Amino acid sequence: MSELPEKQVKRLHALIQEAETNLAAAKELLISIVGDDGTIITPKTSNNEDVGGKVIEGVFDGQKMAGPDGKEYPVPANYASKSKLVEGDILKLTIADDGSFIYKQIGPIERTQIIGTLVQHDGAYYVEANGREYRILLASVTYFRIAVGDQVTIIVPADNHEATWAAVEAAL
Repeated sequence: MSELPEKQVKRLHALIQEAETNLAAAKELLISIVGDDGTIITPKTSNNEDVGGKVIEGVFDGQKMAGPDGKEYPVPANYASKSKLVEGDILKLTIADDGSFIYKQIGPIERTQIIGTLVQHDGAYYVEANGREYRILLASVTYFRIAVGDQVTIIVPADNHEATWAAVEAAL
């Protein structure tokens, strides 16, 4: 009889973990749609250069783009994850006349790949590699279907002693 409550407790822990992951994914998606200031963002990626609108170049910080005016611009997590953007990459943001945001990577930073283990704490995901922890986007965890304890290859800036974020290259 003592096995039944233990199995139920394990199942409850798994359900809570899944709910926390889903809640974090929902929050990240909401921020990528609405932004920090509540303005609805219509993210697009395009090779079309003649869209019109305001063009801003900035540096990707692992989650957002920092513009030259010090203002931060939300980068959709799914775009950052699938494009494997790395902290320090130079991005161009075109804010089209219709209000849509069009991101394009224009200056990739020099990169290196390392292998580490996925961990989670404080509601965020990290990869432990070479004695350090690098934060990764939840979108990468869901896109690559990786779980805590899995081995992953991450991409970090080649001169990475200052980097706190990494992009996921692949699950091993």
